[in-house]
Amino acid sequence: MTERQCPPIGVHAFAAGGLARGALRYAAAVGAEAMQVFVSNPRSWALSPGDPGQDRALRDHVAAAGLPLFVHAPYLINVGSPDPLTRERSVASLRHSLRRAAEIGARGVVVHTGSAVGADRDTALAQVASGLRPLLDKLGDDDPDLLLEPMAGQGQMLCADLGQLAGYLDRLDWHPRACVCLDTCHLFAAGHDLTAPGGAEALVAALGDAAGRVRLVHANDSATGCGSRRDRHANIGAGQIGVAPFGELLRHPALARAPFVVETPGGQQAHAADVATLKALRG
Repeated sequence: MTERQCPPIGVHAFAAGGLARGALRYAAAVGAEAMQVFVSNPRSWALSPGDPGQDRALRDHVAAAGLPLFVHAPYLINVGSPDPLTRERSVASLRHSLRRAAEIGARGVVVHTGSAVGADRDTALAQVASGLRPLLDKLGDDDPDLLLEPMAGQGQMLCADLGQLAGYLDRLDWHPRACVCLDTCHLFAAGHDLTAPGGAEALVAALGDAAGRVRLVHANDSATGCGSRRDRHANIGAGQIGVAPFGELLRHPALARAPFVVETPGGQQAHAADVATLKALRG
């Protein structure tokens, strides 16, 4: 009998003191086996050049330790926006995140799937395709994948319910480098009831062909109820999802290769507790 593969458990790491020095110290302190970082201010269009020494140190450590590393692109990015300036800035910011991710040895760059913001959905999706396809086409074999993260459904989000994910990927011609990051809080808020019997199995079924493209899971409890369409993260077991559904997701074979990374409230102590809880549930 072959041993069941277990997803690594990790954290979005604070990088005070340097991208390598600070983030690796934080990840080690909370017992993380995987890590996600920002490579620029997540709430700004400014493109940070980074520190070559820190980049090299992080890349070398990741390669030597086999540490799964991911970059989260800035929150401002919206390639589906009707505003040409926002689209231009979004593409430039995402291009920068992909380049910086390659420099530090990251496996993927997470980006939110965006919103129509008052425009019609078809137009917004066409803009997504025109913005993302050139970036995807330029990715080399050693470059990170682009990980599309469905949202909680507030406003005119282009991809919240997983039934919309196939259509989103259709616009990208199911490009081989267009992969998926799932956020449990977003999914629950969008209406996927992870607390229902067979919730994990129903979630994977809803993914359809995209199930094989899941490269990362953001493991966050939800402070609001199922279908609330509000993105409010809570610590594992302290929200409306509860503890048990995370165990079901961690043990589902379709997600066995995807690291689970917490983006929960609180600092080091809270994150260490969440990481420990997920490790216990993983078995």
